[in-house]
Amino acid sequence: MNPDFLSAARPISRLIQEFNKLPGIGPKSAQRLAYHLLQSPPEKARDLAEAIIAIKENLKLCSTCLNITDSDPCSICADDSRDRTRICVVEEPIDIMPLERTRKYYGLYHVLHGVISPGDGIKPEDLHIRELLDRLSEGSVVEVILATNPNAEGEATSLYIQRLISPLGIRITRLARGLPFGGDLEYADDVTLSRALEGRQEM
Repeated sequence: MNPDFLSAARPISRLIQEFNKLPGIGPKSAQRLAYHLLQSPPEKARDLAEAIIAIKENLKLCSTCLNITDSDPCSICADDSRDRTRICVVEEPIDIMPLERTRKYYGLYHVLHGVISPGDGIKPEDLHIRELLDRLSEGSVVEVILATNPNAEGEATSLYIQRLISPLGIRITRLARGLPFGGDLEYADDVTLSRALEGRQEM
């Protein structure tokens, strides 16, 4: 345990430890966050606590696209103005937000909730691929855009899905290579993502 944690009062020490468990939050950042909350009005701390509890108690997966939502279907699937002939396949719910920010894509989504990664024990059947195939069997989709991250696991997952979809006669495209290999969608800037969407390639 970091010795700085031990010098703080027990409630502060516990909060610092919990912040330190979050991705991207080191010991110093955890301390700053904890002391910021300590100096904030009680209602701000209460609002934060309630927001954290709410995402665990009130959120669920959309029964159609498997995005995280507080209503079923989610707001994207329920939007009649969306192009229902196209489905963009992403790894995680967080990948939808940067694609939506580009305002270049108006179709639907499908969230796999991971990628094939034998080293981590993640097999194809651990992902929501069967649900994607069920959606495609309805016959209204003309294009599937594979938007997995441009790294080894993302590529392997896209190729696996491509092999399953190809016999269906549906157009399969991949985001253009404007995205750097090894990068994640959530960190890509809007211009790069827009170009990747516009320049998507046949697979």
